[in-house]
Amino acid sequence: MSHKARSLAFLIALLCGLSVLPLILSTYYLGLVTGALILAILAMSANLLLGYLGLASVGQAAFFGVASYAVAIYTRSAEGAAWSAIAVGLLAAVAAGLVFGPLAIRTRDIFFLVIMLAFCQILYGVTYSWRSVTGGDDGLPGLARPDLIPGVSLDGPVSYYVFVAVVFLLVVGAFRLFVNSPFGLVLKGIRDSDSRMRALGYNVWLYKYIAFTASALIGGISGVLHAYYYGCPNPADFSLIHSSSALLMVILGGPGALLGPLAGSLIIVFVREFVSNVTDRWLIVLGFAYVCTVLFFPDGLIGTIGRWWREKSSRGRSHATAPLPERSQEESSTEFVSAGKSN
Repeated sequence: MSHKARSLAFLIALLCGLSVLPLILSTYYLGLVTGALILAILAMSANLLLGYLGLASVGQAAFFGVASYAVAIYTRSAEGAAWSAIAVGLLAAVAAGLVFGPLAIRTRDIFFLVIMLAFCQILYGVTYSWRSVTGGDDGLPGLARPDLIPGVSLDGPVSYYVFVAVVFLLVVGAFRLFVNSPFGLVLKGIRDSDSRMRALGYNVWLYKYIAFTASALIGGISGVLHAYYYGCPNPADFSLIHSSSALLMVILGGPGALLGPLAGSLIIVFVREFVSNVTDRWLIVLGFAYVCTVLFFPDGLIGTIGRWWREKSSRGRSHATAPLPERSQEESSTEFVSAGKSN
């Protein structure tokens, strides 16, 4: 099967799986899946940096929160301009990426992690203290969901789930095309050895800057969906919880794995939901799951399954193409005599 055929089959299978959920899940659990899909898009923005550039970011909530607040602020100032508010939210996230990018991509490892965390804390302080614009710690409640088309509302849980699922599939498809393009291959080369790619003549800084901005756009998409889902952007959107959760989802699912963010988000959302009903110490359980993943699944759940499948396939191919053992002269002569007798 060709690469394009596998990609098409993968998207069709994912579409079928998401289409069945409204038929078998209650409204409550469908809402959990909706929230998980939104967080999965945020985790995809972290996956682009960690899986393809080797940069662990705990600052994706910066783009998430900027887009969320931009939608709410613009909607309040321009009534009835819902779709243009979405465009404003995405442009705000991209603008944040363009501003923060030149500072962030100059660093790496722990320094990149710290500077991204600093960006989040700066924006958190601004939204918390600038009450006249951001509402302070009360946020901006009352954000209404737009109509998809005249007469088709997104207010219902099923309709909004379908909208989020479609956006998620579009992001997954675009993400797959992006990372499998020549540009994505260059990012992998930079991840493995940026000095070697620089020696080959690639503008490493520019590639990192574009990838960082693309990561900001993906985070902004998640922020817009989150704003309409809960209807109240607040300073907690910039919190370390969102950023660290996104990074944890990538690690649980597998850095660089396309479905890694989705698997990680589903694990975190449902573990948090079920364990929190039993104890308030659900973070201990989640931390234990994280430790087990790092110890026994260093490539993440999806990454480990993919590696296992590739190894199995390669062993099957090598076994199928293995040369037959040479027969001795005595065996050949025996077969020849037997054939002569049968004749």
